[in-house]
Amino acid sequence: MLVNEELKTDAQVIKRDGRKVKFDPAKIYRAVYLALNNNGIDDHPFAMEAVRQILRSLPDGDLDIATIQTATENFLMSSKYPDVARAYIEYRHDRDIAREQNMDVTYSVGRLLKRDKTVVNENANKDSTVFNTQRDLTAGSVAKAYALRSMLPRAVANAHIKGEIHYHDLDYQPFQPMTNCCLIDIKGMLENGFQIGNARVESPRSINTATAQIAQIIANVASSQYGGCSVDRADEILAPYAQINFEKHMRDAKEWVEPERQEEYAWAKTKKDIYDAMQSLEYEINTLYTSNGQTPFVTLGFGLGTERLEREIQKAILQVRIKGIGRDCHTAIFPKLVFGLRRGVNLDPQDPNYDIKQLALECSAKRMYPDVLSYKRITELEGDYKAPMGCRSFLPKWVDPQTGEAVNAGRNNLGVVTLNVPRIAIEAHGEKDRFWRIFSERMEIMKEALFYRIKRCEEASTENAPILYKYGAFGKRVAENDTDVSQFFRNYRSTISIGYIGLYEAATCFYGPNWENNPEAKEFTLEIMQKLNDYATAWKQEAPYWFSIYSTPSESLTDRFCRLDQAKFGMIPHVTDKDYYTNSFHYDVRKKITPFEKIDFEAPYAAYTKGGFIHYCEYPKLTHNLQALEAVWDYAYDKVAYLGTNTPIDHCYECGFDGEFATTAEGFACPDCGNSDPATCDVVKRTCGYLGNPQKRPMVHGRHVEISNRVKHMDGPTR
Repeated sequence: MLVNEELKTDAQVIKRDGRKVKFDPAKIYRAVYLALNNNGIDDHPFAMEAVRQILRSLPDGDLDIATIQTATENFLMSSKYPDVARAYIEYRHDRDIAREQNMDVTYSVGRLLKRDKTVVNENANKDSTVFNTQRDLTAGSVAKAYALRSMLPRAVANAHIKGEIHYHDLDYQPFQPMTNCCLIDIKGMLENGFQIGNARVESPRSINTATAQIAQIIANVASSQYGGCSVDRADEILAPYAQINFEKHMRDAKEWVEPERQEEYAWAKTKKDIYDAMQSLEYEINTLYTSNGQTPFVTLGFGLGTERLEREIQKAILQVRIKGIGRDCHTAIFPKLVFGLRRGVNLDPQDPNYDIKQLALECSAKRMYPDVLSYKRITELEGDYKAPMGCRSFLPKWVDPQTGEAVNAGRNNLGVVTLNVPRIAIEAHGEKDRFWRIFSERMEIMKEALFYRIKRCEEASTENAPILYKYGAFGKRVAENDTDVSQFFRNYRSTISIGYIGLYEAATCFYGPNWENNPEAKEFTLEIMQKLNDYATAWKQEAPYWFSIYSTPSESLTDRFCRLDQAKFGMIPHVTDKDYYTNSFHYDVRKKITPFEKIDFEAPYAAYTKGGFIHYCEYPKLTHNLQALEAVWDYAYDKVAYLGTNTPIDHCYECGFDGEFATTAEGFACPDCGNSDPATCDVVKRTCGYLGNPQKRPMVHGRHVEISNRVKHMDGPTR
């Protein structure tokens, strides 16, 4: 054990980015020990003696990184392990080169041209083989490199490159002052009209025109931001336009149909109009390409309307999805469907919309959507009911200070920065005090990154995205000469997200891989969430934005963080050796438990992560056992707010197989005939919050492994 004088406990280290942090001699030990291990040497006493000798050689007072590294190299070169010294020097050299390469435009574009899978498969919704996506990826590669070198604060850029944090969507922001995701004010836009380009669009006079306008709005909104967008309460919004159809058909019926059949005729025609309109919306969304080179990430929220037209719209949404897309009836990836459950509306057999719940169960078993929202739990957590923005980002209740009314439609999120929680746990080396000290240091960088995101968003002009700021998508319409966008964000109208990943791995570092039944371990993970909330509360006092804790989807980040930590710390059992980190607060995907146990385990976390979350359960094929799925939905209603259904819905068009495809090294194949041709098989997996088709648009390695490791939650516990 080193005495305090040797430890230099009062010294600080000046980082390359200019920050000062408390000097931690344990980092010298880990660097030396890792260098030894990489050369096949296990010599703990030598590593401890190295720390003592290096500390004695360091000058008094504050230190810089270069001085510490030089002292370490000098000691190793004069020791009995000179080969370790060379390995250490080469490692430092490689790290310096890697840091520079991340900020080099030529290198960044070169990775794209070489089809680096961590680049071209980063977003499973982008087809990297087509020109418009390639153009977007090229622009993104340039934007990332430029932002890291010349725009982001040095500490933020350095922490992102090292993998301590992740500044999301660097291919779009901060290079452009773009926002993330939103709840589009569709109701206001349809009622008041809007403009796209040179075309002034008036309020629609039929549900068919209304859905056509919604498709155009979605395309333009998705091209003006980089995250998901949602149409909330679609059934209730569209019902007035379906009523126009009905009234038109009634006028025709009165002219051409005998009186006793007029109502029947008008209703039959209206039902067809509704179905055709919802089918058209589904097809249009799935054939759209935004300027970002991808199908819009769009979510449709519905399910709470009880009037006849609202019910019919709900049925049509579900029937269209059940039928599938095209001649071969492929599963539609978008829009994501989110069905609201509410006691007294559709939850129980005596409720007026219980029949639609049964249709939703069938749809979920056949197409994996809809996911379900509990009206009770969403209202308890968020203050009022609304669908998520995109796949999982939620808004808290917000009352407009000018009108005194609660507003959701038109609000948005300004972006996400995610904390690598497993990295902190690894660096803590089993010491809780060290964990919280590193945690505190990282949160200071998180704060700098998030405040920079806000600042950059506010540097936009309303002219940059007219559909958002001038024509109603963000819920307000500015005057022609008003260029200030901050009015859309401030007074807590917008959220800014503190993301996190890997609670499972963090607890594993301290308590082992089977910690879920250990109350102390679970309390530790909840304490992490509470600490994140404490920071969010403090930052809200400093700036008029709603800082929210967000369970990051981590589509590619699950791979990136783990890959970087493998390179730095090696293969740590049940932490880095899996090739992925576990999303948010989810139970270890490799372990068999029942859906009810999984829901009970995860339920306490959502109260700490109100800015974004989703629970899901893995099932076997459910098409002939809807009662089992309904039992889980009903159980979850009082416990969790947002629940997804993961069930095998893969289909082979060569042999007719329906079910779950077998996992291969790079993708999936029909277990009956071996078919893996994207043209003749339909493979659908929940990538994160959204579904994806990994045969057509491959995902990163870590996500592929994580999906392959998922076990079903119907067979009972084996813990």
